[in-house]
Amino acid sequence: MKKTIIGGLLMFHGTLICLTIITLASSVVPRISEWRGTKLWFVIFGAKDMNYTDSLFLGGPFIIGSVLFIFGFIVIILELYSELINKIIFRVKNYKEEIDK
Repeated sequence: MKKTIIGGLLMFHGTLICLTIITLASSVVPRISEWRGTKLWFVIFGAKDMNYTDSLFLGGPFIIGSVLFIFGFIVIILELYSELINKIIFRVKNYKEEIDK
């Protein structure tokens, strides 16, 4: 239960970070005049070799938020999977004990 809460909090914070950056970037997108690739990702990550850029350069925090989300998701999946495996093992042991009687 404790690991599930920890995984949920990691996922929540990762989602909050990423969605905040995406929301902020989407408000800046209409104002940019020069970009490379898609506008949204250019606003988030930027390009250092362009002279005048309207980028937020928030690629680092965006990646950290993504990693937090993925790590929280893995923690939750592993926790739920381990509970499922324990239930299956318990049922198999009980079934073997009933057969042995």
